[in-house]
Amino acid sequence: MSNVETEPVEVRCRAAADGGQPAQGPRVDVITARDVPLGGPRAMTVRRTLPQRARTLIGAWCFADHYGPDDVAATGGMDVAPHPHTGLQTVSWLFSGEIEHRDSLGSHALVKPGELNLMTGGHGICHSEVSTPRTTVLHGVQLWVALPEEHRHTERDFQHHVPEPLRVDGAEIRVFLGSLAGVSSPVRTFIPLLGAEIVLQPHATVTLAVDPGFEHGLLVDQGDVRVADVRLRPAELAYVHPGTDTLTLTNESGEPARTVLLGGTPFEEEIVMWWNFIGRSHGDIVEARADWENESDRFGAVEGYPGNRLPAPALPNAIITPRKNPPRD
Repeated sequence: MSNVETEPVEVRCRAAADGGQPAQGPRVDVITARDVPLGGPRAMTVRRTLPQRARTLIGAWCFADHYGPDDVAATGGMDVAPHPHTGLQTVSWLFSGEIEHRDSLGSHALVKPGELNLMTGGHGICHSEVSTPRTTVLHGVQLWVALPEEHRHTERDFQHHVPEPLRVDGAEIRVFLGSLAGVSSPVRTFIPLLGAEIVLQPHATVTLAVDPGFEHGLLVDQGDVRVADVRLRPAELAYVHPGTDTLTLTNESGEPARTVLLGGTPFEEEIVMWWNFIGRSHGDIVEARADWENESDRFGAVEGYPGNRLPAPALPNAIITPRKNPPRD
């Protein structure tokens, strides 16, 4: 998905590794979402939890949009024209509906509930995303992963994976990236990551072994969920500091609760993110924008989309300034 804000926030951030094990259980911060309309008057609105002033990265996860349930008859659904990406991987994960993906690598695929589509932008790629005519309700998350410096100019790539559901203590888990509960995803990443959908049955509790070197984010889609001693409501994101080797999740509601668990080693490189580009300097962003506007071969072209590509927004009238995660004690 494109970040199609007309005045996208510029983000420059640096995250340092955490200093050790919490004294009493995991340290958990709660991040609330901000609403972002994608496009015109009938546009779908997404709930954005990353980046925020409170936190810009969780591991290498640098962008998280949560949308729906969206009545396509009322909003028109998703229709994102061809747009570029650099220096990142996009992760598409649906709860309901269906999206047609086309990219300049030549990939033509459907995003379906419970199926992972991961696209690597690297030096440059472009793609389009359109909800299919048979979609009535669109509901899911769109996530970005920052590529480390040694891989940020890698070649374009596209991967598809259908994880098998695993049932543990009243929870159904689908691991789409990394490893959890004895299951590992075969999808290639460039930095240690975790991504999993976890659905908890009413009043169920599950305790999962996790990597203590990871920081984690738990996004609640539906239900009231407690992680450690912190209660989360729908659309809230819990940030769990590194240093814990287990996470205990409890569904406190009488209906199934759905969450998405993200994790990764703290991302220690300085990055600049603006619109759909991730670089290491303001100059990287200026160059990428110019290449897109000049229809450079850097991004290629999407075949089969019935319309024009997205123009890049105007750059800010200043050098992009740093924005960092809060210091850890």
